[in-house]
Amino acid sequence: MSIVFVPKKLRGKAKINQETIQRLLDENDQLIRCIAEYMQKGRAVECVQYQQILHRNIVYLAIIADASPDSMPPSTHSTSNETSASTPTVNGNGGTS
Repeated sequence: MSIVFVPKKLRGKAKINQETIQRLLDENDQLIRCIAEYMQKGRAVECVQYQQILHRNIVYLAIIADASPDSMPPSTHSTSNETSASTPTVNGNGGTS
């Protein structure tokens, strides 16, 4: 279950830290892989639930990013660069369109 599912009575009380953000990013990575696998098998209908969870996670991360001060730790920026550098291998075409 996604860590974004938080009971209403606990919402706003969770501490947002690097570990929580990394768990969400790891979960998103797994969701994207699962969606891609289902799409390759022609099972787009099964993808919908995973796409909804991925969307909710991305929106949640965007809200955190918008609410956080501009002084982010350097590790956050290097993780972003590493992720974009590895993206071409996910689609299997080596980065060429």
